[in-house]
Amino acid sequence: MRRIFVPLDRIKEDRIVVTGGDVKHIKDVLRMKPGDEITASDGRGTSYSCVLSEIGSDEIILSITEKNPDISELPVKITLFQALPKGDKMDLIIQKAVELGVAGIYPVATARSVTKLTGEKAEKKVGRWQKIATEAAKQCGRGIVPVVGGVVGMPAACELASDSDLIYIPYELSEDISSIGRIREDIRGVESIAVFIGAEGGFERSEVESVIAKGAKVISLGHRILRTETAAIAMLSHLMLLIEGES
Repeated sequence: MRRIFVPLDRIKEDRIVVTGGDVKHIKDVLRMKPGDEITASDGRGTSYSCVLSEIGSDEIILSITEKNPDISELPVKITLFQALPKGDKMDLIIQKAVELGVAGIYPVATARSVTKLTGEKAEKKVGRWQKIATEAAKQCGRGIVPVVGGVVGMPAACELASDSDLIYIPYELSEDISSIGRIREDIRGVESIAVFIGAEGGFERSEVESVIAKGAKVISLGHRILRTETAAIAMLSHLMLLIEGES
């Protein structure tokens, strides 16, 4: 079923008022008519089964037929700390990370990040990435819209990650690497996980040590060197399958 996200203040007792860009999308792209069914989400874990009742020029009225907790969200909150990659790779990483269930994404400026983002340029990029996250959440039926945070450095990323129950950092050069197969045991009973993924050149050893100082577990993603976008997708896919297998 088609899905849109609506602000809480647009949700009334038995109806939802849709405004903004979703009006044009529903009318001109989806070509929906009165009587058609659609799912609305408040972006905070509640879904509303609705029927289009009125279509105006600036707003659409949805009649709520059923309200339910959203079942599409992972029971564990995953936050991705992604080192800034080259070109437009971040677009793909964010899209796939949202599809795989992350709750939040932080772009991280690392020592080996070729891409440098500051000031207004960084704000514009983050705005673009948030739109990609929102569209991906709609497309894959998420109950929330994952938040793309502002660009942070490694010290700030480590502090943010320290609130998580588990922290993972894939790093092929460490002498103490745990198998990814051990994650099944690690995740039992945890509520939050932070994942660090390096840029094209990986992490500096000092950066890895700074994450380890916050309690991170260093893991291997296999015997091959993965591209940064592949590493993010591989790690998050593994986590998603294991978490949903446990729930």
